[in-house]
Amino acid sequence: MGVFQNIGVASDRVIASLVSGLEIEFGRGAGAALAQRFLDAEDVDFHWDARIDERWLGAYASLDDDDIELDRVAIWGQFDGEYFLATMIVDGDGNAHGMIGRRGFASEKAARCAFADG
Repeated sequence: MGVFQNIGVASDRVIASLVSGLEIEFGRGAGAALAQRFLDAEDVDFHWDARIDERWLGAYASLDDDDIELDRVAIWGQFDGEYFLATMIVDGDGNAHGMIGRRGFASEKAARCAFADG
């Protein structure tokens, strides 16, 4: 039997495990700094995976002449103990390619209201 849990809900445990593993590998004190660098590098994917709800905003007009059609998608969710609202750049397969902006909120209700106000 498998158990699925949104990364936003489990992010505190995920980050604690990441820090712990990095401290084992690189020594005490290095874990938190290295974990932060890892999280910064993968920020787009972590926020996309931590989304609770999403809403299509429209097509994204890329400055590049890529053949990939991209969309702007508003999401809200919870990651690392904070509720957030973000605008993501997503392809037709549901893969995040970038994050235009992100706002943090102290409560779920505030994030939901901001998402609803769109």
